[in-house]
Amino acid sequence: MSLRAVTLRALGLILLLLAAAPAGAAPAPPSLEDQLRAVAAAHPGKVGLYAANLETGQSVALDPDTPVPTASVIKLTALYAAMIEVREGRVRWDEPLTLTAANQVQGSGVLGLMDTPKTLTFKDAVTLMIAMSDNTATNLVIDRLGLETINARSRSIGLTQTVFYKKVFIPIVGPIPPDQPRFGLGKTTPREMARVMIRIAACQLDPARPSPDAADRAVCATALTMLRNQFYRDGIPRYLETLDASDGTSAIAEKTGAIDAARNDVAAIATANGTLVISIFTHDNADHGWTADDEGDLTIAKLARIIVKAWAPKGPDAKAGF
Repeated sequence: MSLRAVTLRALGLILLLLAAAPAGAAPAPPSLEDQLRAVAAAHPGKVGLYAANLETGQSVALDPDTPVPTASVIKLTALYAAMIEVREGRVRWDEPLTLTAANQVQGSGVLGLMDTPKTLTFKDAVTLMIAMSDNTATNLVIDRLGLETINARSRSIGLTQTVFYKKVFIPIVGPIPPDQPRFGLGKTTPREMARVMIRIAACQLDPARPSPDAADRAVCATALTMLRNQFYRDGIPRYLETLDASDGTSAIAEKTGAIDAARNDVAAIATANGTLVISIFTHDNADHGWTADDEGDLTIAKLARIIVKAWAPKGPDAKAGF
């Protein structure tokens, strides 16, 4: 076959393909899941994610049911248990607790630096546990509620893979669960921890009450204020909200967690398109650094930005409320 004949044949095939394609057609954009998978694949570690729009019912997930180390995100289950205990009258927000030197441990927070003895309220301790991830405050909350109560509340809402194992920087009392050394302070899955945040954001404290009553809403408002005042904002809020959370009302209520090889963040985000709950866990990370640009936090921030852009293009909106 001559070169001219080959050229004419190739031209004919090109014209045939062009005729078959719709005029002005462009490649289909990648799906939300494809975009998330691309970011997760580039992360130097493992990623688990579950996100839901409580208004529309949309959801998206990446490996959402594999157990992961929680770091301080497990403190969210202590908050949920505290809410139930306050709502049912077994604990009061204004109940006094005594901080002693024996209670104090290292790590995040400020109570470990305070002179003792010192009296604070149960609400003070829970606020510090959530907003600053205060480890000493967490142990005070655990002393008041009991790990058995906290874990029972998790089981009551169907969490089968979520366990708060121990007090922070305090050895386990009694037999050590076989998987505790692998997970540390606690274990969960991205989907299960999202369910805890959904309960708080939607104020679902009692299955027998289809809609929250005034007492429920008061407890939930207190908890959401704690979560909106989260001090560590390098993950989910990074690209979404420039607000100083200590200087105004944030649209993002969240609980973070960090250890050397993991960065985690679980948040409820108020938007005009509904409340979005995003639960992201990065673990087995190559980056063990403790800078604001840690690879785990950057990956979390990128994933959250993609989800919010897809479901709520105008971004967080504190006025939308939860």
